[in-house]
Amino acid sequence: MAQKKVKKVVLAYSGGLDTSVILKWLQDEYQCEVVTFTADIGQGEEVAPARRKAKQLGVKQIFIEDLREEFVRDFVFPMFRANAVYEGEYLLGTSIARPLIAKRLVEIARATGADAISHGATGKGNDQVRFELGAYALMPDVRVIAPWREWDLLSRDKLLAYADQHGIPVDFKKRRGGGAPYSMDANLLHISYEGGILEDPDFEPEESMWRITVSPQKAPSKPEYVDLEYRGGDIVAVNGKKLSAAKVLETLNRIGGRHGVGRLDMVENRYVGMKSRGCYETPGGTIMLRAHRAMESITLDREVLSLKDDLMPRYARLVYNGYWFSPERRLLQGLIDESQKAVNGHVRVKLYKGTVLVTGRRSETDSLFDPRIATFDDDKGAYNQADAEGFIRLNALRLRIEANLRKKRRR
Repeated sequence: MAQKKVKKVVLAYSGGLDTSVILKWLQDEYQCEVVTFTADIGQGEEVAPARRKAKQLGVKQIFIEDLREEFVRDFVFPMFRANAVYEGEYLLGTSIARPLIAKRLVEIARATGADAISHGATGKGNDQVRFELGAYALMPDVRVIAPWREWDLLSRDKLLAYADQHGIPVDFKKRRGGGAPYSMDANLLHISYEGGILEDPDFEPEESMWRITVSPQKAPSKPEYVDLEYRGGDIVAVNGKKLSAAKVLETLNRIGGRHGVGRLDMVENRYVGMKSRGCYETPGGTIMLRAHRAMESITLDREVLSLKDDLMPRYARLVYNGYWFSPERRLLQGLIDESQKAVNGHVRVKLYKGTVLVTGRRSETDSLFDPRIATFDDDKGAYNQADAEGFIRLNALRLRIEANLRKKRRR
C-alpha cells in the first residue's frame, strides 16, 4: 500500500507511456500535487508535447529545460578528460546523463517546495541507483518515489490498460503495439538499445536498428580528416571553427556518424548484480576518446599518464554506478583536471569505414616530445647511449638475484 504523506513531488517526465502513467498514478495513490520536469539533453525528440500532455493531466507547474550545453560542458567533457571507459568498451553515455537530471530534480524540488521526487526507472536497472544516489548526495532528506518498485503494472499491456482507464494520452503507434522491439534511450553523447529481442546475447540486431551511424560497409570510400583543437583537455574548435561544448559534440556526431564510427554491442555487468546486453552508438565520443589520448601522449609526463590509466577504471565505475557527486569522484576529478592544464594543441584524425586513426598531433606550447632526443639519426650529443648500459644493469639486478637463487636450488 502506497504511503500517503507527500504534499508535492517532482517527476522526471518524458511524456511517454511509462511516465505519463506514473504521473496519474502519483496523483491517485499519493493524493499529491505533481510537478513535471522534462530535460532536453539532445535526445533528438520533440519535448514540447510533454507540456501539452502534462497540462491534460492537470499539472500546474511544468519545467521543460534545454540542458545540452550544461550536459556536455559540466558532465561529458570532465568525464572525457579522464578517458573513462567502463569494462574496456562502454563510453558511459547513459550513466553520465543521470546525475544532471538528478541535480535538476532536487533543485526544482527546493524551488517549488516539493518534499519528494520520482522517476520511471525500473527496479532491475542501474538508473534507479544513479538517480537516487545523486539526489541523496544533493538533498539528503529528500523522499524518493519509484513506482516500478511499488505498483503491479509490470507489463506493457497493464500500462496501456491503465492509460485507457484513466484517459491518459498515448501515441497511436504505441497503443497498437508498434515501434521498436527493444527500448531506446538517447542523449547528445549516445543512443542505447536494450531489452526485447536484444535480451538474447547471441542475436545480431538488424541494420535498421542503428539510428545515427551508417553501416561501415556503406560508409564513404574516401576518408575524411578532422582537425581538433584542445585547450585544458577540452575540444574548443573543429576544423578551425570555434564551437561551444554541445556544438563540438553535435558536430563530431554528425561527422563520425556518416563514416560508421562508434557502434558497440556488449554484455556488461550492472551494479545491481546481473549481466545485461546493450548496443550503443557513440560516434562523437569515440572520436573524442582517441583524439584526447593522442593529445595527452605528447603533453603529459609518462608517470602522470600511467597514474591516470591506473585510476581510470575506478573513475569509470564511479560514473557507471551513480557516484558522480561522491567525494571520491570529486577528488579524482581535481587530480585529473590539474593534469589537463598542459593538454593544449591540435590532433588530426582520419575517419574511414568505422575506424578512427590518429594521423597527427602537435602542441606549440606544451609538447614534451623532443625530436633532438627521439631521433634515430645523429642527435649531436643530446642523448648519451652509453648511459643505457647502467640503466639496464640496475633494472636487471633483482632478476639476476632471483635467477642465481633458482640456480642454487637446482644443485
